[in-house]
Amino acid sequence: MTFTVLVYALLGGLLPSLIWLYFLLKEDARHPEPKKLIALAFIVGMVAVPLALPLEQYAKNFFIADGQNITLQVLAAWALIEEVLKYAVAATVILWRPAVDEMPDYVIYMITVALGFAAAENMLFLLTPLMQGAAAGSVFTGDIRFLGSTLLHIVASASIGFALAFSHKSSAVIRIAVGAFGLILAVALHTAFNALIISEGASATFAAFIFVWIAAVVFLATFEVLKYLQYKDISPNP
Repeated sequence: MTFTVLVYALLGGLLPSLIWLYFLLKEDARHPEPKKLIALAFIVGMVAVPLALPLEQYAKNFFIADGQNITLQVLAAWALIEEVLKYAVAATVILWRPAVDEMPDYVIYMITVALGFAAAENMLFLLTPLMQGAAAGSVFTGDIRFLGSTLLHIVASASIGFALAFSHKSSAVIRIAVGAFGLILAVALHTAFNALIISEGASATFAAFIFVWIAAVVFLATFEVLKYLQYKDISPNP
């Protein structure tokens, strides 16, 4: 692996996530979060990837024998591992902090963690074609992951963020139950997308992207509702 390949993989992995992060922060520009905490959330999301890899390899070895195709059980296990880890690092490092004091904050930080995770994951996916000298293939891979897989991580983690946001004033029992529902929804969305992606035929891949973009539109509308509920009683600054 040359230094040039490493730099290209680094940039190719980071740039899509940073573009999405820019648009996310623009959505909350009137009530910005601390930049250091946003950066920390992004970094811990990246750190979750090396934690996920051995667990995903174990799940693959547990559910399928050598030579068999990836099964739905494996896809569900992979989705569960990734969503639990993203939630766990967010809850451990970010969500307990005093800066997370408004409903939209839960969504913002969960998505930021997801973008960090997606950035590190994208780097790994880009390394193989780059090391083989397939620059065009790496560009195509980057475009696909920018449009699909990165957005999937956003939508999946946002579902957990919304669950925490809408239940933030509820009792601990209700928050745990609602948070669990958000996690289940995240795993279901993640599994469904991956199942469509690995299906043969362009129609299945197209359906996967339509699925994740429709989910993104729904979550964007929900985020606007969340911001309205949070800030409707706050007068604008003079």
